[in-house]
Amino acid sequence: MKKLLLLIVMMCAAAQLPAHNEFGERPKLVVGIVVDQMRWDYLSRYYDQFQDDGFRRLIDKGFSCNNCLINYVPTVTAIGHTSAYTGTTPAFHGICGNNFFIDGEPVYCCADQTVEPVGTDNAKRGKMSPRNLLSTTIGDQLRMHTDFRSKVIGVSYKDRAAILPAGRSSDAAFWLDIDNGQFITSTYYMGELPEWAKSYNRELKKNKRMQELGKRIGYDPLCGTITTEMAIAALQGEKLGKGEVTDMLCVSYSQTDVIGHEWGTRGEHTDGAYLQLDRDIARLLKALDDQVGEGNYLVFLTADHGAAHNYQYMEDHKMNGGAWKGDIEMFGSGLEGYLKETLGADLSVINSVNSYRVFLNKKRIVELGLEVQKVKDAIIGYARQMPHVQFVMDFEKVNTWSVPDIIRSRALLGYHPRRSGDILLVLEAGYYEFWSSSSKTGTTHGEWNPYDAHIPLLFYGWKVDHGSTSREVHITDIAPTVCQMLHIQQPNACIGEAIPEVVR
Repeated sequence: MKKLLLLIVMMCAAAQLPAHNEFGERPKLVVGIVVDQMRWDYLSRYYDQFQDDGFRRLIDKGFSCNNCLINYVPTVTAIGHTSAYTGTTPAFHGICGNNFFIDGEPVYCCADQTVEPVGTDNAKRGKMSPRNLLSTTIGDQLRMHTDFRSKVIGVSYKDRAAILPAGRSSDAAFWLDIDNGQFITSTYYMGELPEWAKSYNRELKKNKRMQELGKRIGYDPLCGTITTEMAIAALQGEKLGKGEVTDMLCVSYSQTDVIGHEWGTRGEHTDGAYLQLDRDIARLLKALDDQVGEGNYLVFLTADHGAAHNYQYMEDHKMNGGAWKGDIEMFGSGLEGYLKETLGADLSVINSVNSYRVFLNKKRIVELGLEVQKVKDAIIGYARQMPHVQFVMDFEKVNTWSVPDIIRSRALLGYHPRRSGDILLVLEAGYYEFWSSSSKTGTTHGEWNPYDAHIPLLFYGWKVDHGSTSREVHITDIAPTVCQMLHIQQPNACIGEAIPEVVR
């Protein structure tokens, strides 16, 4: 009798266990959503204001990783989008910022002069591709696994937020040409926009609010709405999730970043942006239900970085924080005299001060008959004396530098020897770069601190059980988690680990 009772208990327990996905089982569609500049605490800040079918659907029915951290510096848009989809960091995927240098030459992360714009004649906005990306993405691995039968498409307001997540082998990436108010692509992907994209662009031309906003569309929640509509147009036009193999749609919402830079983490503009985004996500989920079927698609939602509170907000409430005037114009005003005094050099030995990194002009240093290391040492010596600079490191020597392990680890993972610059600065908590063009009411990001590095991570849909974990996970764990659920190989430079609470 005892054995029979034990058997019955075991059978009942087994019946309650979540369903596991077996080899060969895959969702019809994977949807990656990145919300630009979304702090993790926004999930709780707005929870009571969210409607049932948007963020709360993902939270209440999905799985939340409540301690997801970015494990590199700097924490900026291009790097965050790339790291989420590659499972690795700038040290390996090579996207070392929105703007950086390759062997001393300045580059924009997605700029590509070998391609032509499609859907516009605007070369500035359209000559873009993922050619600077050195590693594969989830979508690349999915396409290889299915002998390139899977469709992978990226959509965003920002070119880098559409291009880099989708990967090098993607079918298409579409971004907004703000000069013309149209979604475009480049010849890297195709020679002509598909008819469904042309059709949606015609609708945009009729949108009076869109035309009123013009180039300032990114400063308005409408930007998220048109991104959603374009993503739904791609979903329907390309029949994603309707084929025999798994497809992937990569959607990034950028208006939250533009608004945050202008108005900060608090106030009506940011509140309005997230409440409208909630409605837009609900609309996207409804479209997925209608086309693919609830339970047939897998969604993950994360952010590329967070944001610091506005420095004036911090000061007004008696907390540490401030604006650090750190670009080459401001940082260099005192530095120039120091370099002349110590080395007989001038500011021409510096190419840029960007995202808390100093990029040296090594060609100019050689022309002046100087040693690179002596120039580094001089700049480091000067920067150490600057107010609110906590640590200054020579990137090449960071592994032996006297800094906390958390700083050393994130610096190493963010360092590519040919692309990341030469000197890294770490500011006191609450301080951030402030340029002559920065908004006094806004904010920015880029540092290791939790306000920049603690991001949301939600999984929802196919084979995802409701729950949460407070265990530390990283942005680089997203790609291996999704790949394990799909039973495909991880991206080829992946350093992350699949999250066991999600893959079960």
